[in-house]
Amino acid sequence: MKKNDNIQSIGDALKMLVQSLGIEKQVEQYKIFDIWNEAVGPQVAKVAQPERLVNGLLIVSVNNAPWRTELTFRKQEILEKIHSVTNSNSITDIKFR
Repeated sequence: MKKNDNIQSIGDALKMLVQSLGIEKQVEQYKIFDIWNEAVGPQVAKVAQPERLVNGLLIVSVNNAPWRTELTFRKQEILEKIHSVTNSNSITDIKFR
């Protein structure tokens, strides 16, 4: 059987597809939905969950006003945690609602 040098892994093929479509940044940003609980911790994750992304702005749904106020004060800290966990600065702001 002849070895085919053009064979590549599915992961490599998907990476090339994402690059060719020019959507690396969007794919990178959407990782937040997978790592949110890890980034913010279980206490915050119980009351706040990411809802959507708009051009680097993460919209987060919060259960109540006191928590929304608390998270707004801690926004920079949360952003830094997100950047650390995702190893990316593609999410530039957070809006809690």
